[in-house]
Amino acid sequence: MSLPYSEKLIEYFLHPKNVGELSDADAVATEGSPACGDMVKLYLKVDENTKKIKDIKFKSYGCASNIATASIITELAKNKTIDEAKKINWKEAADELGGLPPAKVHCAVLAVDALKTAIENYEYKHGLVKEKRPTTIELIKNRLKHVINPLTGLDVLKVNFIKDIKLEDGIIEIYFNLDSDHQFADSIRDEIKERLEPLWDIKEVRVIFNDETN
Repeated sequence: MSLPYSEKLIEYFLHPKNVGELSDADAVATEGSPACGDMVKLYLKVDENTKKIKDIKFKSYGCASNIATASIITELAKNKTIDEAKKINWKEAADELGGLPPAKVHCAVLAVDALKTAIENYEYKHGLVKEKRPTTIELIKNRLKHVINPLTGLDVLKVNFIKDIKLEDGIIEIYFNLDSDHQFADSIRDEIKERLEPLWDIKEVRVIFNDETN
């Protein structure tokens, strides 16, 4: 039985490049969720002077296309400046692999989104955002739309996990409708901090669960 994948895609699935994580990463981003079937986490190390991506690693959960597209994205981005890497799109990634089945195009989109979010996090963290607008509740909510409940594949706002968001003097407090012993509490907390801590004017992000409010 023939597979709907190119030889290059199968090669990148069987022998992916740049797998792993960077303990000293300058930026990290996660897109997707195991509940959706695919997830990608990217780690970037950027040269402070040239702004070139000198190292990039990924971890993924998903199908052959998910692993292959995440891998090819790291290859395309490595040694590019962050401005150059921003221009990488899903079609370029798919073409580099010899094409993707229509049902798997979302894997390339997911990998590109992870790259762009990681770069955005780096820019926020290092004060490279062109317009330094103060963080607002609206911006916080927009970033939280990418934090997925692993059980449902929906973001934490849609499933009403969050009961309140407070922002004062550079401190964000997120109040959850969950207890801290929930099976995904730690991963949700980590991902929220990953999304919000890079914001240039934020000093601290506090994720507070039901049983931590007393």
